[in-house]
Amino acid sequence: MTSSDIRPATGNVKAEAGEVAMLDLPNVRRLEAVGFRAWPAASVQYDGSWLIRLNAGHDSKRLNSVNPLDPSDYRDIPIRLEKAARRFADYGRPLTVRQTPLTPPQLIAHMDAEGWTAFSRSLVMTVDLVEREFGDGIDHLPIKDVGRFVDACIGIAKSDPKRKAALAEIINAIKPESGLFLFEDAEMGPTAVALVVQDNDLAGIMQFAVDKRVRGRGVGKAMLDVCLRWARLRGAKKAWLQVEADNSAALALYRGAGFSEVYNYIYRTPGA
Repeated sequence: MTSSDIRPATGNVKAEAGEVAMLDLPNVRRLEAVGFRAWPAASVQYDGSWLIRLNAGHDSKRLNSVNPLDPSDYRDIPIRLEKAARRFADYGRPLTVRQTPLTPPQLIAHMDAEGWTAFSRSLVMTVDLVEREFGDGIDHLPIKDVGRFVDACIGIAKSDPKRKAALAEIINAIKPESGLFLFEDAEMGPTAVALVVQDNDLAGIMQFAVDKRVRGRGVGKAMLDVCLRWARLRGAKKAWLQVEADNSAALALYRGAGFSEVYNYIYRTPGA
């Protein structure tokens, strides 16, 4: 996924935060927790209930952000943001707050008043697996070779090969059971990848990508079905994923598979 739709904080951002009362916050908290375990940061520190995640080797926004986890924890906002900014500077990262339904309204108001930029809106979606019908398809077994999987991820995404070590380190640090899935073509090589992280009765679909050369041929749908089948066979009752709101192709695939939005989040940084 790539960052896009960069825009200043507006009333729309405030409206999204105002929907907190209508959300199932315990469910949001649980999905946030499994998300952190599914994509572990190298450095994890708490300031009250603010979770500060940093990773020197990988620039993923999820790995380099302040994540407030309690809407009632809004004491000393300017001081705590300044302390967080110094930590981010030590890692060569810009201070970034991940604004979710758990973010205190007072913190959101502070960022709005200070002119913080809002960007990269993403949706957290889930689908029930208990009653799902999978038909008689053949199970596709996950691979064990992390290096081979990472090479495929980088090749499909056209990422910098220098990111291989950092991505492999993240995947190796995942503690819950995970499945690495890879589709390959004899002539084209890797055509699709997916990482599924099984955490009790929840399964997160991570690193889902399809080579642009085979898009529109049902490869993404087949890979998604493989992921969900594997998760259900291991006891998952629900699958979840995160997708950027402007990724229309991915949204169409996920909604077609029965996924629906639970909540959304954006990233905020100081200044224009």
